[in-house]
Amino acid sequence: MPLNSDFQTFCSSLFLDTSAMEVTCEEIAKKLNSHYYNLSGEAKEHCYIVGSVGRKTAKSKTSDLDIIFDLPHDVFTKYDNYEGNGQSQLLQEVKNVLKERYPKSTMRGDGQVIVIEFTSYTVELVPGFKQSDNRFKYPDTHNGGTWKYTDPLSEQEETEATDNSSCQNFRNFCRMLRQWKNQCGVVMGGLLIDTLCYNNFVANAYYADKSYNDYYSVLIDLFEYLKGLNKDQSYWYALGSNQIVYNSDNGSFITKASNAYQKLADANDDEEKYSALNEIFGKAFPEYISKSAYSLNSAKTYTDTEQFIEDMFRVDIRYNLIIDCNVRQNGFRDFWLRKALRERHILRHNKSLTFQIEYCNVPTPYNIYWKVRNVGAVAESKDMIRGQIRKTDSRTHGERTSFQGPHFVECYIIKDNVCVARDRIDVPIGSI
Repeated sequence: MPLNSDFQTFCSSLFLDTSAMEVTCEEIAKKLNSHYYNLSGEAKEHCYIVGSVGRKTAKSKTSDLDIIFDLPHDVFTKYDNYEGNGQSQLLQEVKNVLKERYPKSTMRGDGQVIVIEFTSYTVELVPGFKQSDNRFKYPDTHNGGTWKYTDPLSEQEETEATDNSSCQNFRNFCRMLRQWKNQCGVVMGGLLIDTLCYNNFVANAYYADKSYNDYYSVLIDLFEYLKGLNKDQSYWYALGSNQIVYNSDNGSFITKASNAYQKLADANDDEEKYSALNEIFGKAFPEYISKSAYSLNSAKTYTDTEQFIEDMFRVDIRYNLIIDCNVRQNGFRDFWLRKALRERHILRHNKSLTFQIEYCNVPTPYNIYWKVRNVGAVAESKDMIRGQIRKTDSRTHGERTSFQGPHFVECYIIKDNVCVARDRIDVPIGSI
C-alpha cells in the first residue's frame, strides 16, 4: 500500500476510544456529587476529564485517566483552616468516599491525587476548587501542605483550536510522538509532548495544508525541531495555560529525537522509509510490502517467533533504562558495543557478548525481561529469527555472534504489570 494510506491507517490505530473511561468518570461523579452536593444520579456536573485524555491527544492503550472534581467552597474553607496538613486530610476524606463505591479496588492518596487502580487503566483524581478564571485550586500534601493552581481547560481549548487550524493534523502528531515515546523508551510527559509539538506547529502554519501524503516530511521536520532543543533548558511554557512544564530526564528525549530524525532523513526509498518508521513506531506502523510480494503472493520462509512487549503488558514509559554490551574474544581487547556503533564498526563471528543494564532509575521492586531478535536473510534462511521475550530478572544477558545480519537486543523493566522502561541496542554482525 502507498505510504500515505499506511500513515492514515497508523493514525487511526492510535485513536483512543474513551467510552469506557467516560463511564468510569460518570460513576465517580455520581458518587462525589451525591456526597458533596446531595445530587442523586448526577453524572456530568463538577467532574472534568483532563490531562492527555481531556486534550484528546492520548493514544490508544493509554494507561492513565486524569480527572478533576470540583468540590464546594465550604470544603476548601474547612481544610484550609485545618490544624496540620489539611491538604492530606482532604485527600483522605475524598479517598474514603470513593472507597465506598470501589471497595475492592486498590486505592491510595499520593501527593496531589487519589489513585484508583482499574484493570485497563489507572484513574488519578484531583479534588479541586474551580476559580472564577476557570483555573482549579488543588491540594499538595508535600512539605506540610500547600494549595496550588492548574489550568487544564485553557490547555484543552488551545489544543482544540490548534487541531482545527491545522486541519486535524496536530493531534495526529501528538499521538505519534507518544507512540515513539513508548516504542523507543523516551522519558517525556504528555503535556511536554503536546507543548513542544504545539510550538513546532505554531511556527509552521503551512502544516494546515498538509495531508497524509506529506506526513513523512512533517515528521522529519518535527524531529529536527526536537533534536535542536537545548538539553539544559529547565522548562517550557505549556500550550494554553502557560504553566511551567519541566524538562524530562535532563533532556534525554533530545538525543533520542536526533536518532529518530537521522533514521528518517537517511532513508532513500520506500523500503528504507518503512524500516525507519517501524523502528521508531514499532509494529503499530504497517510493514513494507514490495510490489513483487504482492504479485507473487509470497509466503514467509521462516517461523515468525517474534513477540512484542505491548502484547504482553501495558507500555507507559516513565523511567530511564540504558543497556550496553561488553564484547570479547580470546586474543583481542574487550570493547563496548555502543562506542563501537558510534564509530560505525560492525562485529565479526565468534565473539562473546554480555549485554547488561548500565543505568536504571525504576524504583524497586520490578522484573527484567530480555529479547534477542535476529534480522536478515541469513536468519530467515536458517529459520532462526528468534524474538521471544523472556523474563530473567537478571541485569545481564549472554550471547555469541553467530551469523551475518542487523540483529538487535531489547530490555524491558516491568513494574506493577506495566512496562515502565525499555532500551534497545543494535548488533550488526558482518561476514566472516
